Amino acid sequence: MAGSSGKTNADGTKKARIEIIPLIDVIFFLLATFVLFTLSLNKSEGISVSLPDTMTSSPRDPANTVTVTITGEGTLAWNKDLISLDDFIDRLKAYYQVAGDKAEILINGDQAAFFSQARYVFDEIRKSGITKIRIETRVSKGY
Repeated sequence: MAGSSGKTNADGTKKARIEIIPLIDVIFFLLATFVLFTLSLNKSEGISVSLPDTMTSSPRDPANTVTVTITGEGTLAWNKDLISLDDFIDRLKAYYQVAGDKAEILINGDQAAFFSQARYVFDEIRKSGITKIRIETRVSKGY
């Protein structure tokens, strides 16, 4: 057989071969795709709200941050836990005592929330001594 790379059995049939190199290529492609997809995820610890749109935004690192959510109804959440105003202040103080100058707050506010609620959250965060405050937004293509 000209051009045939496979060996044959005594009865003339071809022996089956498993090509491992294409299999390795496919596995590495899937692994690389999974890693890139995972790295592109921005995980938010807050509850799901309708974020306000902005034209500009910068990437954030959610590690070592606490997410404070302001819902459209005016309630507050610390990461995924709905909390009262008194509990919010207590958690801020406790978080600052543990994290110190590395403390960082991410405000995850619903676009329907009133500005006075956001102003209250900013004031209380600053009163607790935390200076690193970020606001989470959704990047839009245009208004």
